[in-house]
Order: sequence, then structure tokens, then C-alpha cells
Amino acid sequence: MPSDATPDPYTDPLVFGQRLQILRTRRGLTRDQLGGLAGRSGSWVKSVETGRLKTPKLDVVLRLAEILRVRDLSDLTGDQSMRVGLFTGPGHPRLPAVKAAVDAFPLGAAREAPSAAHVRARLDRAWSARHGAPNHRDVIGALLPDLIRDARDAVRHADTVPDRRRAQAILAEVYSLAQFFVAYQPDAALLWRVAERGLVAAQESEDPHAIGVAAWLAAQAHRDGGPAHFDAADEVTHQTLAHLEPLLPDASADVLAITGALTFEAGYTAARRGETGTAWRYWDQAREMAARLPGGYYHPVTSFSKAIMGAHAVTVAVELHQGGESVRQAAAADAVVIPSRPRRARHRIEEARGYQLDGQPDVALATLAQAHEAAPETIKYNGYAKRIVLEEAEAKSAVRRRRASELAVKLGLLAA
Repeated sequence: MPSDATPDPYTDPLVFGQRLQILRTRRGLTRDQLGGLAGRSGSWVKSVETGRLKTPKLDVVLRLAEILRVRDLSDLTGDQSMRVGLFTGPGHPRLPAVKAAVDAFPLGAAREAPSAAHVRARLDRAWSARHGAPNHRDVIGALLPDLIRDARDAVRHADTVPDRRRAQAILAEVYSLAQFFVAYQPDAALLWRVAERGLVAAQESEDPHAIGVAAWLAAQAHRDGGPAHFDAADEVTHQTLAHLEPLLPDASADVLAITGALTFEAGYTAARRGETGTAWRYWDQAREMAARLPGGYYHPVTSFSKAIMGAHAVTVAVELHQGGESVRQAAAADAVVIPSRPRRARHRIEEARGYQLDGQPDVALATLAQAHEAAPETIKYNGYAKRIVLEEAEAKSAVRRRRASELAVKLGLLAA
């Protein structure tokens, strides 16, 4: 290793401050930036990193782990007894089969290719199952290997250019479904293979909707990489919006919806940056697009709709660390039923973050319990939910500790 290389915090037994400095540097954050995101000052971060201050309390450690998006809490603390995956799940049992299908490189014509229409019908059923099943990862994990193989074959055996483009659009959407499964699994390289192949297939299809969906997911993958990748997320989002917006006067509902979803993504990234005015401006633009959608319309991939805008408002407020506004938006959105189970669970998690920001931890835990009821496989792999549960498991209130511990057992964070 070169003498000027960044040390690996996972090998030598470094103290907390050293690990914090290494992980902060890897994320491309200054001390002032990390301190601001954690509700502290840059000088406080420096004091922790240099050892002048001792290791913070668990709630602060969890907040730092959230910002730095560490693979495991022990990566930050150095305590190997704290093997808690925050933003990467333990690995779904169906992950190896999905990975094998993604990694396969079939040549020749050994298999008879299904028609694009047949694959399209199966893909529609898979989306429906994903939105309707509480164990949605297990359901789509069972369907994906054959869908991936058959969608590829449909492209390879297409007879005409229009047929090939239609098949490429379907393949791109299959990769989009796969990205939902692969997200928060312990294989970042696989996630990026899926995202990039989805982008390539979408571009080959020249289908505006397929391009929008692939870009929507790619932007999320970049943003989830941390602040150092926010510019990349913005680049994908804004380039795709520039491609789609001229089409809007004559666009289908699906194209209008994916444009609205991308517009909100621009606001989401702005909120993560702490840019309040920009975040709410993009949310307003997205709401205007949602208002133009037919009554009852619900985008099958992104969940974009009139109904989802309230949930999006909660997310913006939470990312801006506006506790009171988060709770106000949660109350306004609560009367709206979100059809998708995983999206409903995600909304409950965002509400829980808002309640905790507003100093209502008991309501936060109750809301996480609702998320678990809606879709256990969503909350199980959500780092924000895990952070709240772990923090409240050390609360002063015995009742709250018990509730948090019971939920931690359900999520697999603690031994039963």
C-alpha cells in the first residue's frame, strides 16, 4: 500500500476518533459539514477525532453512522460485539440466485425465447406482487432469476428494430425491479451492475418512460452513496429531466409521472444538502405534475401519484431536520392511503424519523411498529429505522426500552 494511502479502519484496532476521521474523509465531508449534519460544530468533530473528547453517547454515534452510511456500526466504534448492519442488510436468502442470473453471460440459442408480450405480462404481475405482499423481497426474489433470463432472451431474439427496442424497454424495467431487491443488500458491486445495465437497456430502447425509470433509480443509488455523490445524483436527474420535459405536452400519464418522480428526486437531494428553498421548490413542481395525473393513477414503479405527495413532504421536512414541520406534514398526509405496502412502510419510517426529531420517541416507536405491520421486509433493511430502535433501546424510560427491544428482536437486531 502506498505510504499516502488512506488507512483501512477495518484492520488495525483504531480508536473511535481515528475511525471517525477516516470514514469522514472517505465520504468527502469536512469537519464543519459533518458537524452541521450531526447538529454539532466542526470544532466538536475535531475534538472527537483528536481524542480530546471521549466517544459520544449512543444516540450521537448512531447519528454519525447514519450520516457516514457505515456498513456496520462496529466499523465506526471498533467494538466487534456491535455487529449491527445499519444501511446494508444481512443478505436475503434469495440473493445468490438473483446474483447468478444477473452475472450470467449466455451465448448461443440453447433456449427458446419467450415473446416480449409474455415477459411484459409476467413483469406486470411481479410489480403487483411487490406492492401487495408484506414479504415483497421474498416474492420478487423468487420471480427475478427467470424474468432476467427471459427478458434478455427476448432482446437477443427480436427480429426487427422496433421489436428489439420494445424488448429493451422491458429488460430495463426488469433491472429496475431487480434494483429494488438488491438495494441494502451486502453487495454494492451487484447493485451498480444492475443499475448500469438498466440504464444501458433503457437508452437502447429509446423509450422515454424506460429512460426515466432507470435514471430515477440510478440517481437514488448515487445519493445513497453519501454527500460526495450528490453531484452525480443531480447530474443524472437534471440530464433526464432535460430530455423528458419537452415531451410533456403530449406525454402519457406514465411519462408525466416519471418526470414528476424525477423532479421530486431533485428536491430530495437538495434536502439532503440542507437547501431548504430549493427542496420545497422542487416539491411544489412535482405536486403540480401529480395534479395533472388522472384520478386514482398510481405509477407502478415509483409510486408517484397525487396520494404520495404528502409522504414526499414528510421526507423533505425530515431531511431538512425540521421536526415540527415533519409532524405537521405527517398529520396532513395520514388520511391518504398509500396502496403499496413497501411504500406505505417507508412512509411510516419517515414519519417515525419526524416524530423523533420533534422529541416524541414513543410515537416514533409506535409508528415503526405500523411500518413493520405493513411490510416487515422494508423496515428490516432500513437503516433509519434501525437507528431509532437501537437508540430507544437505551432510553431512560423502562417502558420505552421494552418496546424498542421487542421491535429490535423482530428486526433481527438483538437476540430474542
